[in-house]
Amino acid sequence: MSSFDHRKYKSFASIALPNRRWPDRVIEKAPRWCSVDLRDGNQALIEPMTARQKSLLWDQLVKIGFKEIEVGFPSASSHDYEFVRELIENDRIPDDVTIQVLTQARPDLIEKTFKALAGARRVIVHVYNSTSTVQREQVFGLDRKGIVDIAVKGAELVRDCAARHPKTEWMFEYSPESFTGTELDFAVEICDAVTAVWQPTPQRPVIINLPATVEASTPNVYADQIEWFCDHVANRESLLISLHTHNDRGCAVAASELGVLAGADRVEGTLMGNGERTGNMDIITMAMNLYSQGVDPELNLGDMDEILHTTRECTHLPVHPRHPYAGELVFTAFSGSHQDAIKKCLAKRDDSAPWEVAYLPIDPQDIGRSYQEVIRINSQSGKGGIAFVLQRDYGLELPRWLQIDFSGLVQAYAEEQETEVGSEAVYQLFHDTYLAASGRWELGNYQVSREDGVDQLQATLQEGSTKHTLSGTGSGVVASFVDAMQVFTGKHIVLVEYSEHALSHSADAEAVCYIQLNIDGERFCGVGRSSDIVQASLDGILGAINRAAGRAQIAAA
Repeated sequence: MSSFDHRKYKSFASIALPNRRWPDRVIEKAPRWCSVDLRDGNQALIEPMTARQKSLLWDQLVKIGFKEIEVGFPSASSHDYEFVRELIENDRIPDDVTIQVLTQARPDLIEKTFKALAGARRVIVHVYNSTSTVQREQVFGLDRKGIVDIAVKGAELVRDCAARHPKTEWMFEYSPESFTGTELDFAVEICDAVTAVWQPTPQRPVIINLPATVEASTPNVYADQIEWFCDHVANRESLLISLHTHNDRGCAVAASELGVLAGADRVEGTLMGNGERTGNMDIITMAMNLYSQGVDPELNLGDMDEILHTTRECTHLPVHPRHPYAGELVFTAFSGSHQDAIKKCLAKRDDSAPWEVAYLPIDPQDIGRSYQEVIRINSQSGKGGIAFVLQRDYGLELPRWLQIDFSGLVQAYAEEQETEVGSEAVYQLFHDTYLAASGRWELGNYQVSREDGVDQLQATLQEGSTKHTLSGTGSGVVASFVDAMQVFTGKHIVLVEYSEHALSHSADAEAVCYIQLNIDGERFCGVGRSSDIVQASLDGILGAINRAAGRAQIAAA
């Protein structure tokens, strides 16, 4: 008998809120954002970030414009402790950025937390304990009073530890963890007990964070919970109500948006929604949703490819091609009717008027992208099976993004020839486009060295009879060469995609590397092929850059 049985579950109880106000509201300004990538996001990774990756992601979060960043759980992790100390001791925290740290409401952990924060200018200390019915009854075996005592003692110790360090500007945050599984009257009771200890004022508010630690209801019910809480909690004018939604039902963004309508002031989340189980609330999606409605998100997401590159490098997680705003295919039209509608709208586009283009909710150029028209190629078209024939006949395993880039070239070639395109012609076109050695620059000798975990590349480029010497640094030879070419060309170059495979399983097999670069906001692909994987990688990068240079020359002519 199947164990798939819905009767083991019960529906989430609705909230008695007959005069709810949030459905009639509109979000007109961005909430306060807090990135929890370095803590909540990091703890959910199969391989937690190294010190270098944390540092790289920190710099990216600051560049995006986050003013509050949760940097770790220093009392529970030596790596987090050392990272917090490195930020403070090396003065890497901008004056307008506040770091946040998490700790459970336990005396030993709170004491160690404050030790890690010695010398910081401004800090949010985020203390929490579990309050839900399930946690109380099945995990801790405590009644309401026992759970309140834990929270109050933690709040008292946080207050007292902060008082011993008057040179630091302290802000306190409390989370009744599993808020959505907590009776609303008890959530108010325990938060009132904590704020009675901290004595907030409108000038020195306290953050009360109301997490959907496990998303268990539809977003409208979460909004009802937030509005009910805001209406009943004491000293509301002295509180910043914060949201921290998870994505177990796939509705974390919607829940946060409705929670803001219901009265919340602040939202915690991560880039691309990384987090436990199905993830945290995706700040990029929510911020871009505001942007698409004419609301300043107060975050700079104009270089999406750079953000994605950093995120992937630090988390080793892929980005789905259909991910809202950030995915590879979200500004790509396969349908002929869609393509036609987009073309007509763009042709009539008045740059002084609000954006109105069929099928494109925002202008792709705003985030460093471009609209891609892709002719879907299939076995019925007479031009189809590109990826299939290249793999079958030539061993080339084109990644999806390169198939997209190449398919338009095959379509144009087929229309010009007015005949079916066979396997040999497809390969020749591929070779001439991506693999041909001809181009403005040709790679000569190169040397890679490593010092203190940083790679440095020295290389020569041949341009006709002229030889150029260049150098670059980065994490690995690929990043070093991209850095070198960025300095040499004066272009902003971001490695967007990288894929590689061997052409056979023998020891002397050739390697093929597929590269996609974003060069000054436009994407270019290149392919390298060599018995040496490093050579293949560098040839692929240079191939993409040569394609960009070739297009620039044509445009100039």
